[in-house]
Order: sequence, then structure tokens, then C-alpha cells
Amino acid sequence: MKLKKWNNLKEKTMSGVFLLSATASILFVALICIFLFANGIPAILKIGVANFLFGREWAPTDEPALYGIFPMVLGSLYVTIGALVIGVFVGLLSAVYLAKFCSEKIHKKLKPAVDLLAGIPSVVYGFFGLVVIVPFVRETFGGSGASILSASVLLGIMILPTIISVAEASIRAVPDSYYEGALALGATHERSVFFAVLPAAASGITAGVILGFGRAIGETMAVILVAGNQARVPTGILAGVRTLTANIVLEMGYATDLHREALIATGVVLFAFILVVNLLFSILKNRSRI
Repeated sequence: MKLKKWNNLKEKTMSGVFLLSATASILFVALICIFLFANGIPAILKIGVANFLFGREWAPTDEPALYGIFPMVLGSLYVTIGALVIGVFVGLLSAVYLAKFCSEKIHKKLKPAVDLLAGIPSVVYGFFGLVVIVPFVRETFGGSGASILSASVLLGIMILPTIISVAEASIRAVPDSYYEGALALGATHERSVFFAVLPAAASGITAGVILGFGRAIGETMAVILVAGNQARVPTGILAGVRTLTANIVLEMGYATDLHREALIATGVVLFAFILVVNLLFSILKNRSRI
């Protein structure tokens, strides 16, 4: 009887701990939202919504000061889309190979290497991009080398571990009956994998893409080193660009008054943009299940 009471007490205690942890997580997210919107929305209204979101000039030290983040919005979009084009294609094929094509011996060597990529600090990736990718782009395609293309390639490499790990786990979670059924109908190994297993793992692969998107659009240090940091509307993939996150980091150290509030408002735009994209991905994923 005492043992039963003790077990009940432990279960209630741990339930309380789990509830407290979940509540704390929600509270932290709520506090971040309150801070961002309480400090950012007034600045957007003061500058003007249209001037802030669609203004083409960012010159906080001029008279009058200009706070247009449109070049940074485009920069973030271009760099992120480029990273996804590279990362999703390479990452998905790598995940398929690790899950369905490589031998166990090769898998034991490749999987730790993929996991190791996730543990490399972003500033180290940035130095790699600065020393290797930027000179390669400059010598091969021209320009300064610090450009959208360099940033996209670097971010594409950085999001690979996330996409590969999540996609591989999703592919391995598909029941073997899908693969075996396709083989029984006369499909080859490759067709069974790509036309039976992959569609069944689509929701998990989509989750990996969303995580990769969040990593790419939120990256700062690596992008600062290879993107050129030019606050102007990009004219091509070889042009320098400044992202929203880079804009915040580069200027927050000395910003005051409305300048500081405008940088916080930039964080609000980035936060809202990520929420909207995640919502769209969720809607698409739910439609694919119907």
C-alpha cells in the first residue's frame, strides 16, 4: 500500500514538473512576442508602415533619417531561397542514399560526418565561406565574390545536416509494406523508393525543409562574412546584399532612439515572416494528407 502511494506521489510530482516545463516554454515565447511587438510596432507606426516595409533606402544617420528595410527583405528572401534550392536537393538525395541505398558499413561512417556538420559553429562556416567560397565565386563568375550566390551556397551547406537527419528519419519510419508492395507490383528498387516510400514520408520531409528554412533565414554571423552587407536592392546573384538579421547585428551596438526601435521593428518583421511561412507550410502539409 505504501509502495502504491509512493508511486502515485512520484507520478504526480513528475506530471507537475512536465506541466511547469511546458508552461515555462509557452511563457518564454509569449514574453519574447510581447517585447518585440511592444517595442517594434510603435516604431513602425512612427516611421510609417509603407515607408518602413517598402522603403528602398536605409540611412539612419542622414538628415532626415531613412528607415526602409525593403532591400534587406529582398536580401533575406533571395539568400534563403537560394540556400533551400541547394540544401533541399542535396539533402533529400543524401537522405535517400543513407536510408535506402548505402550499406551499413558506409552508413556508420557517413552518418557521424553529417552529425558533425551540425556541431560546427556558424562563425567557422563563415570563415570557410570567406576563404574558399568567396574567392571561388570571384574568380569563376566575377564581381567581388561577396554576394547572394556565395551566401546561398554557404547557407545551403549549413542546413544540410538538419534536412538530411529529419528526412532520413522520416524515410526510415515508413512501413516496409510500402516498399515491398511496390516491388510486388513489378517496380524496381529505385522506383519503389522514389514513388512509394518518399511520398509516404512527405510530411516528415516537409518538417525538415521548414527547419532548414528557419536555420537559413535566421543565420547571421556566417552571412555577414560572405554576403557583402550592402543595404541596397540587389541587382543579381553576384551583387552584395544585406539580410534582416545582419542589419540588426551590424547596427544594434551603436543604435539609439528611433534607430534602435527600427532595428527591433526589423526583428518583428522577421518574426512575423517566419510565422507566416510556417503557417503556409502547415496548410500545404495538411492539404497533402487529404
